[in-house]
Parts: sequence; C-alpha cells; structure tokens
Amino acid sequence: MTWLLVIAGALVGAPVRYLLGVDAKYRLGGSFPWGTLAANAAACLVLGFVARGAVDGGLGSNVHLLLATGFCGALSTWSTFSYELLTLTSARRLAVATGYLVLSVGGGVGLSFAGAAVADVVF
Repeated sequence: MTWLLVIAGALVGAPVRYLLGVDAKYRLGGSFPWGTLAANAAACLVLGFVARGAVDGGLGSNVHLLLATGFCGALSTWSTFSYELLTLTSARRLAVATGYLVLSVGGGVGLSFAGAAVADVVF
C-alpha cells in the first residue's frame, strides 16, 4: 500500500511540474528558468505544511507519503535546478545565476517556513 500512495502522488506531481514549466515559458518567455523556480517553490510550501502537520499529529503517515514523498518528490527537481544554474554560469550570466540561486534557496526555505506557519493555524 505504501508504494501505491507514493505513485499516486507522483502521478499528480509530475504533470503539475511539466505544466508549470510550459505555462511559465508561455507567459514569461525568456531564458530564465521560471518553471523550475515555480515548481520548487510550490513543493517547498507544500512540504513545509506537510512536515509541520506530520510533526503536530494532524496528518498521518499515509498523507505524508502521498504529498511529501509522492507529489512533492515528483514536483520538485534539484537536478534541473543544478543543471540550469550550471548552464547560466557557463554562459557567463553570473548576475542571473546568482539571482536564481538566491531566489531558489532563500525563497524555498522561506516558503517552507510559510507552509509550516499555515499548518500551525490549521492544526
């Protein structure tokens, strides 16, 4: 049963990640990796909520497997973030690469705390 929950979450997370990338490219264009940034940011927000909910006892282990491991595991992507950062630095777009790094890491941590704060209110 455990692996079915992970698969079910991933079946939703992967298409959401793809659609965020397509939508960001359509709406924002350019060569900045907005889709990856949006997917990782959303995953951090959800993970902050789920982690706090699991610690506080409001969410069970099945919900954690479905959302954290399955959905967010398929939604977020460290490898693509790393690749895009490498590509930006290789192209000598250092200011853009630095902005992407700061937004991704700083924003991700901040959104994790924001998700946890929402869970504090809910649970």
